[in-house]
Amino acid sequence: MKLPHITDVFFDLDHTLWDFDKNSELTFEEIFNRNHPEIETKEFIEKYIPINQECWRLYQYDKITHEELRYNRLKNSFDAINYSISDQEIDKISDDYIQFLPDNNHLFDGTIEVLDYLKSKYNLHIITNGFAEVQFKKMNNSKITPYFLTVTNSEMAGVKKPNPIIFDYALDLAKAKKENSIMIGDSLEADVKGALDAGLDAIFFNENNTIIENHIKQINHLLELKKYL
Repeated sequence: MKLPHITDVFFDLDHTLWDFDKNSELTFEEIFNRNHPEIETKEFIEKYIPINQECWRLYQYDKITHEELRYNRLKNSFDAINYSISDQEIDKISDDYIQFLPDNNHLFDGTIEVLDYLKSKYNLHIITNGFAEVQFKKMNNSKITPYFLTVTNSEMAGVKKPNPIIFDYALDLAKAKKENSIMIGDSLEADVKGALDAGLDAIFFNENNTIIENHIKQINHLLELKKYL
């Protein structure tokens, strides 16, 4: 099961190493406590998580803009809990969210241990669709930046995963070869199928035990990477 030909390991950031859902809930809780204490954060989050995922899916394929992503995911979530709020207030919450989100630094269980394990054996890299400034803050604040030789984001590459161009950009930046590289991420579409279509190997971080095709490599916990690497 080991993959002896691998030299370069590419990770997604959000939902793979950086616990986006937990950090996002803490951020909204802080914002609502300050300005909208009548909102029940857990009720909001239940609606927000799938809405945010769908907005990001549309953003991946350039069906909505960055600005529409930031607005729609909030507006649709407030509508889903029947909370009346102005566009001006939504813009304020959106700005506060981007500002405060990187201050919460929860990583998935096993992140530091597996990065310590991999660091001496492989060249480690990040490929993320997230916004550059926010992603660098997340990495710095959670103290994982030193593990990675390169960080590729969609703003640098001009396209988003699963577009093969972003994988080619990341490979060029890393001076890595496709046949010696592997992508690890939580999105079947963006990370796994995107990487496989671009000519890299891939491992699906399947924390939620989604039923997938048998040929796709998967792990349910980050420390299971030791089986492959």
